[in-house]
Order: sequence, then structure tokens, then C-alpha cells
Amino acid sequence: MSQDLENSNPEHLKYVPSTNETISSDRARQDIDVLIDNIGKVIKGHREQIIQIITCLIAKGHILLEDNPGSGKTVMAKTLAYSLSGQKGHSDFKRVQFTPDLLPMDLLGTHMYDEGNKDFIFKEGPLFCNILLADEINRASPKVQSALLECMAENQISIGDKTYKLDDLFFVIATQNPIEMEGTYPLPNAQLDRFFMKITFGYVSEEVELGIYKKQLEIQRSQDAVEAVLKMKDILMLRSKAEEVHVDEEIIISINNIVRKTREHSGIILGASIRAGIILLKCLRAYAVIHKRHYVVEDDLASLARPVLQHRLLFKSLSDEKNAVNNIVKTEIDRLSRLNLKK
Repeated sequence: MSQDLENSNPEHLKYVPSTNETISSDRARQDIDVLIDNIGKVIKGHREQIIQIITCLIAKGHILLEDNPGSGKTVMAKTLAYSLSGQKGHSDFKRVQFTPDLLPMDLLGTHMYDEGNKDFIFKEGPLFCNILLADEINRASPKVQSALLECMAENQISIGDKTYKLDDLFFVIATQNPIEMEGTYPLPNAQLDRFFMKITFGYVSEEVELGIYKKQLEIQRSQDAVEAVLKMKDILMLRSKAEEVHVDEEIIISINNIVRKTREHSGIILGASIRAGIILLKCLRAYAVIHKRHYVVEDDLASLARPVLQHRLLFKSLSDEKNAVNNIVKTEIDRLSRLNLKK
């Protein structure tokens, strides 16, 4: 599956934008490049993961990072937050360390008695922010994890008989250690389904790792002095641009085919839902914007199908978990390639 997205330009999927669309898109992609480069000053060797995280942000979703401790998950979240600015400086960033004794009220907030007014007032919890780092989310109980469901799906929090709206830009970056590690709770399927993607950082190449050691002090200074290079309103504009991205009917057919085949595959116990297909479509549009296009191509589908779908499925065996989605997607990419040849 080709990753050379800049050179992908199949005529049967190409969309010609108007002049105004081109001008707006030019500015949008410049903004994205600045953001990616700013994060790259701190996070070395993970450009594709940075792009995937920004894809979820632009697609109005949330992302789950799974990896071993020390792989840069927490630093990534902080750097993204400090790269964005609001009316009062940096975007409103909150970090919550999930632990077994954490309670839902520790996230949502609680009513406290005000002696002066002789009444209960609501004290907001850390969920009232722009970017939330839910660190080691699978160390908390399922009851606490479920407290995130409404805010991630509907951008609001209900407490008692009142509903509180969150900011338009509300983005959850959750990290988790592999579930086989001691003291972790597997996330419920309903919670996993709220994350647009699940990705891993993994280890960088030997050359990149050596460079990190050599320039550790320089990287640390960059981390301590991250500059805000984008305004939150710019992210909202990029979200609007993503909604204008053209998706060819054949790509939509492929999304439908992939989602349905996950329900029919002999190695998959639980297949993807309609929501999974909609989320894949949203991510494809955002990914196209990041890669300087007004239209989605096959390579986008090849790049995003696994991180969007994999964590929503239940597999019969480890072999199926490694290969099933890739095989399904490859079948559809081959179908699209044949259509391109016929054109």
C-alpha cells in the first residue's frame, strides 16, 4: 500500500476546486505544516503519528495512544496543547492521572455548599477544558472511564438535571499502557468506540534515538518553551475545510465494503458499526486537508482504515488481529486500482 500521498492523483477520484477554495486551502495547509513542524521540534521520529493525532483533532474526534511508558505519549499531548492559543494565551490544557481510586466526580466536578449564598454551587472538574490528557486511562475503573462517554460523544456534561456545554474545541488525548501490564482494566467497547483512532508510537530508528541522546538538552529546552503557532479558531476553520473535501462515490463504496466485510470475516467475532464507517469518512477528509488535497485518494484509505477500525473489533486469534483488517483493506485498494486502470 503506497504511502507516497503527494504523488497520488488518480484521475477517477480527482476533484477540481474553485479559486476561492484553493486560496482558503493554501492557507489551511500552511497552518498545518507550521503546527506539525512545531510539534516535531520536541517529538522526534514520529511524524506520521503527529499527523494522525492532528487528523483526529480536525475530524472533531479523540485519540487513544497505547504504548509502553517512556515513549513520549504525555509529552506529545502537552506539546500539542501548548502549540495552540486561545484568548488567554495557551489553550486550556488539563492533565488527569487515572488511578484505581479516581471517582467520576473527580472528572466531571461536584456541587459544593456556598456559605455566603446559602446554596450549592457547581465546581467544574478538569473535563471543562480544550485539550484533556487522560493519562493511563486504563488504570481507572470502568465506572470512571464511562464518565467520559457523554462529553466525548456529545461535547456536553450532564450532572443532575443540568447539562453543561463544553467548548467547541474539546479534544481528548488518552494514553494507556498495554493491557497485559499489571494494574490495568481493559476499556469497555463503548468507550473504545468514542476514540476515532488508536495508535502506537513504538521505538524510533537507531539514528533518531542516537540524535535524541546527543541533543537531549536542546530538545528539553524546546519542550519547556513551546510557542503557540496556531489559534483555536484556526483549528475550527480547518474543520470546516475538511467538511468540504470531495469523496468520490467509489471511496464511499469501499468504506461500506470494508465495514461490512469486518462483520462477515471468519476471524472477527465483533465487526465494525455504522458509526465506525462514518468516523473513517470524517478522518479521510481531515487527512486529505493535511496532505494538501481537496479530495480523498486510495492511499488515504490504506493509511487510516487500520488505526480507525482495529480497536473496535474483536478477533478470534492473534493472527487474525494482525492480518484481518489489512487483508480486507487490500482487497478494496486492489478494486479501486483496477477501476483506475479501466479509466
